[in-house]
Amino acid sequence: MRIPLVETTANSALSQALDAAINNKTKPLGSLGALEALAKQIGLIQNSVQPQLNAPAIIVFAGDHGIVAENVSPFPQSVTWQMVENFLAEGAAINVFARQNACALHVVDAGVNHDFGQRDKLIDRKVGKGTRNFAIEPAMTPDECMRAMQNGVALVAEREGNVVGFGEMGIGNTSAAAALMHKLTGIPVPQCVGAGAGLTEDGIAHKRQVIEQAVQRHAAISDPLEVLACFGGFEIAMMVGAMLAAAERRMVLLIDGFIVTSALLVAARLQPAILDYCVFSHCSDERGHRLMLEQLRAKPLLQLGLRLGEGSACALALPLLHAAVNFVRDMATFESAQVSGKDK
Repeated sequence: MRIPLVETTANSALSQALDAAINNKTKPLGSLGALEALAKQIGLIQNSVQPQLNAPAIIVFAGDHGIVAENVSPFPQSVTWQMVENFLAEGAAINVFARQNACALHVVDAGVNHDFGQRDKLIDRKVGKGTRNFAIEPAMTPDECMRAMQNGVALVAEREGNVVGFGEMGIGNTSAAAALMHKLTGIPVPQCVGAGAGLTEDGIAHKRQVIEQAVQRHAAISDPLEVLACFGGFEIAMMVGAMLAAAERRMVLLIDGFIVTSALLVAARLQPAILDYCVFSHCSDERGHRLMLEQLRAKPLLQLGLRLGEGSACALALPLLHAAVNFVRDMATFESAQVSGKDK
């Protein structure tokens, strides 16, 4: 497949124009804090001094993982398809938060180990019924990985709007994300491995041992796409393709938590400029996420103790994006409001 090409948003003239527009609003300089930086970022993405959000959507990618055979999760694999059913029934947290914020929600079967049949609300892009066990062999073949990425590219091409949030569901996918994090950043495995869906300390120790042995088994692999195929999941690979395609289209990318950020690590190794397009919704309580964000030099908008996934923090952060573009578009200037500016 063709890897989407992502251009930097750097633009000196536009940057100065956005600074002037933001600073001329009826407020002290810098007094809207992170919202000002966010407004400028969105303006640079959209190449406009009048940024706006059109038809924001969140895509939840679901897939199963062969690594669950190593008892790395406190929940059985069947929870993946059961939660997909919950999404379709509009009963999950992401359904509540997306509905609350008038945000479209799309659920994708990237590779769940279940036959859903024909469903109106489910986007079927299944590459396989779950990945292989990366403790023994690569999770995906190179062809499967490429197919998943291409499906992600195609999904974005079908979407309208200029804001897309990324969410996921897949029992065992924090193990995949931790392995990706270690391989792509060099951060020691113990700092990458957390409780996931609720492991005890003994469970975390076992999970850490499984991942340490797995990365030793596949120690020779270093190329980002090979790392993705070896340790990732169908949903993670599909997110990589979708992220790259969204950035190529100059969309705003809303990044959720630990698993979504692991997909971004891969995408950023392929196209570093993708980070210009990313808004990091929050810092997860999953061990390792803060270190991931530090690697990416990311400044998350929220820190609420979340570790749910599903794109839940994308929906929670969306009102901040609206606030950022709305103050630039609608707030009075010193001149229009006839308010005196700061004395020289």
